Amino acid sequence: MLARGNRVKRRQAIVAFGLFGAFPALARAQGPRRIYRVGYLIDQPLVDPPSRERGAFLRGLRELGYLEGTNLEIVYRSSESDPTFLPELAAELVGMRVDVILALTLNSARAAMQATGTVPIVFIFGVDPVQSGFARSLARPGGNLTGITLLMPELEPKRLELLREILPRARRIAVLSAPASAATTRERQQTRSAAAQLGVALEVHEARESGEVIPLLEKIAASKPDALLVVPTARLIAARSVIAEFALKHRLPSIMGFADYAQLGGLAAYAASTSEQFHRLASYVDRILKGAKAADLPIEQPTRLALSLNLKTARALGIAVPRSVLLRADQVIE
Repeated sequence: MLARGNRVKRRQAIVAFGLFGAFPALARAQGPRRIYRVGYLIDQPLVDPPSRERGAFLRGLRELGYLEGTNLEIVYRSSESDPTFLPELAAELVGMRVDVILALTLNSARAAMQATGTVPIVFIFGVDPVQSGFARSLARPGGNLTGITLLMPELEPKRLELLREILPRARRIAVLSAPASAATTRERQQTRSAAAQLGVALEVHEARESGEVIPLLEKIAASKPDALLVVPTARLIAARSVIAEFALKHRLPSIMGFADYAQLGGLAAYAASTSEQFHRLASYVDRILKGAKAADLPIEQPTRLALSLNLKTARALGIAVPRSVLLRADQVIE
């Protein structure tokens, strides 16, 4: 069995994508031209070719004039779904004197914040950054962190309302989420209030680690709820394809707050476009590289949400989606 240090080095070697060694030669060939170094810190394994979200971020950088191998180096670090490695990886990025760290989950943002109080950090995650201690306010974050929060406390109640509108006879709805925290208190309170108003009983199942997702889904299926609401945490987003497939196989109508969930076979999705938000992250990196302070850059929230419905899944489940819902859908998958 590999020692911890060796395992970390192996992870780093896997995700570094062969970036090192080429840049010193490029710098000599181009003379004094500045090469910006961006740290890319994430929980989930990196894939090649890039995911849709990472591709959107890279496209945004190119549109702003940053080209890998010309004036940009991206140093990728992934904990490969083991968050215990994140503090060490974040500290390594700081030691490499990156110009900015891109933290793509709550865990990676927390690790980066603990690793440095000076290197700018741009985050994207689904919790309240003020309640979580990452910022003083959305308008003026203070400190060295800024970015995009996908959390809008009114969205889980809205997804619950959509499920009930599609399934007016639903009385028991299972909720698959991460463990409760101070950052999700308001969202949970609003969801419980919405459930009470709708006359729906919620059965909450909390996945503390990736290995618990399938056992929890099996437990949910065995209890035979009327529907499933999946809260878009980092761990569950990574497992969304598995969740959608499981829900369909077990004839469980499901909705999730992630844009492509319906495309993967879920009944519905109501969320902001994650690709658009990752594209937007590039503008934060650009402004910081040009001298802006993270403390002065307002934290943004999505301004546009989309409802996606999978009618193929609806037919397989014997569900007739009401016309009132169909008319509001931004995307209908046949």
